[in-house]
Amino acid sequence: MTDDLFSGPEHDPARDAGHENAPPRVGFFTDTSVCIGCKACEVACKEWNAIPEDGLTLTGMSYDNTGGLGASTWRHVAFVEQPVPSGRTTLPLVEPDAAGARSRAEAPGMRWLMSSDVCKHCTHAACLDVCPTGSLFRTEFGTVVVQEDICNGCGVCVPACPYGVIEQRPTDGRAFKCTMCYDRLGAGQEPACAKACPTESIQFGPLDELRERAALRVEQLHEAGVTEARLYGHEPDNGVGGDGAFFLLLDEPEVYGLPPDPVVTTRDLPAMWRHAGTAALSLAGTAALSFAIPALARRKGRR
Repeated sequence: MTDDLFSGPEHDPARDAGHENAPPRVGFFTDTSVCIGCKACEVACKEWNAIPEDGLTLTGMSYDNTGGLGASTWRHVAFVEQPVPSGRTTLPLVEPDAAGARSRAEAPGMRWLMSSDVCKHCTHAACLDVCPTGSLFRTEFGTVVVQEDICNGCGVCVPACPYGVIEQRPTDGRAFKCTMCYDRLGAGQEPACAKACPTESIQFGPLDELRERAALRVEQLHEAGVTEARLYGHEPDNGVGGDGAFFLLLDEPEVYGLPPDPVVTTRDLPAMWRHAGTAALSLAGTAALSFAIPALARRKGRR
C-alpha cells in the first residue's frame, strides 16, 4: 500500500477503489449566497431516507432545531446571524439597483448567513480507511456510503472524520451519514435534497462541471461587489484530496462551523508504520546484543 492511497492527488477514486468503467464522479456544490434557510433539503433527506426525527425544540441560538450534522441529521441548515462586517456587502433580496450590491452604508446592521451542510464525501476518506468491517465503501460514483447492516458499532470512524460528520446512533451504536442518495443515483435520479431545493442553492452533477460553475459564480459575485465570496473544499490538492461536496461561502469557514484547513487523519499512517517498524527492529537488535555480549564474554573467560 502506497502513501498515495491515503493522501495526495487522486483523480479517479472510484477506479482506484476497483470500479472499472466507472461513470464521472458526481458531487454537490452548495451556493450559500442563495440559500434562504427553508430547510426543504433537511425534510427531503429525512423523508427519502426514512431518518428518525432528532430535534423538535429550537436550540435558542437562531432558527436551528438540530445543531449540526449527526447520525439522524444528514443535512443541516446553519443559521448565522452577525453584524455586517465593516467594508462588506450584503446581497439584495430584490433586484439590485444600478450600483449592484448595496454598500455597507446602505445595508442593514445585521445579516443572515445560511448554509446547508452535508458529508463532504472526501477523496481521501479517513472514515473509510479505518473501518475494520468494510461497512464503509467507495461507490462507482466516487461517493462514500455506510452499509448499516454491516456496521458493528465500533465507532472508529467517528474520530477519523476531519469534519466531524459521521456519528453513532445512541439506540444501537451504529454509524450513519449522508449516502448522497446512492439508491437514487443508481436509478439515474439526483439526490432528494438537491431535487427539493427551491433556489438551486444545492446543485448536483459531475464534479468537474460543478467546479467550473462555482468558479464562474464567484466571479459574478466579485463583479457585483461581494468580494468576500470564496470557495471551500473545491481544490483537488487540499488536505483531503478535494471534497465531493464543496461550498461557496460569504465569510470565513469557521463562521459556518467548518474547519479552516482540514487534513485527512490517516495521512501519516504509512510514515507511522515505518517508524514503528524501525523502532521494533531497533528494539529487537538491542535485545539480541544484550544476550550476545554476555555470551561472548563467558566464552572468552573460559579460554
